[in-house]
Amino acid sequence: MLSETLLKTGLTRAVKHGTLKLTTARGECFSFGDGTDPKVAIRFTDEAAQLALCLHPELKLGELFVDGRLVIESGTIFDLLQLVLQDTHGELDDLPFHRLRKIRTWMQMRSENDAARSKRNVAHHYDLDGRLYSLFLDSDKQYSCAYFDHPDATLEEAQLAKKRHITAKLLLDPGQSVLDIGSGWGGLGLYMAQVAGAGSVKGVTLSEEQLEVSRKRAATAGLPDRVRFELEDYRSTQGTFDRIVSVGMFEHVGAPSYDTYFQTCRRLLKEDGVMLLHTIGRTGQPYPTNPWIARYIFPGGHLPTLSEVMPAIERAGLVVTDLEVLRLHYAFTLQKWRERFMAQREEVLRLYDERFCRMWECYLAMSESAFRFQDAVVFQIQLARRNDTVPLTRDYIAEREATLKAAETAELKQSA
Repeated sequence: MLSETLLKTGLTRAVKHGTLKLTTARGECFSFGDGTDPKVAIRFTDEAAQLALCLHPELKLGELFVDGRLVIESGTIFDLLQLVLQDTHGELDDLPFHRLRKIRTWMQMRSENDAARSKRNVAHHYDLDGRLYSLFLDSDKQYSCAYFDHPDATLEEAQLAKKRHITAKLLLDPGQSVLDIGSGWGGLGLYMAQVAGAGSVKGVTLSEEQLEVSRKRAATAGLPDRVRFELEDYRSTQGTFDRIVSVGMFEHVGAPSYDTYFQTCRRLLKEDGVMLLHTIGRTGQPYPTNPWIARYIFPGGHLPTLSEVMPAIERAGLVVTDLEVLRLHYAFTLQKWRERFMAQREEVLRLYDERFCRMWECYLAMSESAFRFQDAVVFQIQLARRNDTVPLTRDYIAEREATLKAAETAELKQSA
């Protein structure tokens, strides 16, 4: 059969280390790899599923797993992704039907996110039942890449280190104003007010669920006057700010809107201001988001390369004053999220259903594998309007992190 021939050809080329046992819809069994771990066994329930995977693997792998047409009989979906990606790193151009992939790439790169579409896209993912995120995130509900400043860091420690690292790079001084674009559940804004002493923080989000939680947290902390959260598209924000921070939001902007994004940030940033952009990106060539992720998890999302971002920054008249690439930090973060999610799977099942559980297991596994085996990274880009705004060396980052860490300890004692 054509689908079996294509599967055998593709998997023979892809799986070099580890062991994959494949059972076709007709009951034929094939093995791939060198017999070592990880060991995975999969089975197709119908022949159409086999052909679908060959024609569009990036979309159909997730769909078939969620639909139960691709059954993992031994191992996990992450183990399967590891077998396929650890040697190929996702480079599939030598596999069957690679020309179809190039056509789909061209079509996916043309989408644009206006304000209305952006709000719909955000609601699709972030306005889910808030209890879901509490099951696998840290207590501050940081839903972005943590910063593992030491090998044995817990998720809680690494997320706190992330907030500290970003705040240090912002050179945030007491009394200054901050704009947080894509403010999530409010944890970073509250940190900047409570620990760093920001005079005012404005967080803007398009998620109604996150807005409600953020406002409650600000009120509980006694900071509703200093830390305000608004349901607002960043393009509508007015005023100027000493500091601008954006964490985990730029991935939703879309390449056609990069000029608008950076021009808006320049308008909102004071002449001597500093901005820190924390975003997922790619180290390879521009390529659209995995189509399964784009359809079911993050509609409208795009992971930029530096070659896509830098021209828009330059056209906006902003200066890149520092650039750091966080490699593997998100793989470690996602591993902890995935392990927590799977440990709480029965609780997730009470909130949603079996299909949702499989979909989110697949999402977390795909995301982790992208950072562990492919070219996904996190960029932290520091921006200013002038090239003399930040110090000449990077010593200030460690110095400010030490100051912030001491302030965290003092804040903890005061709240105890």
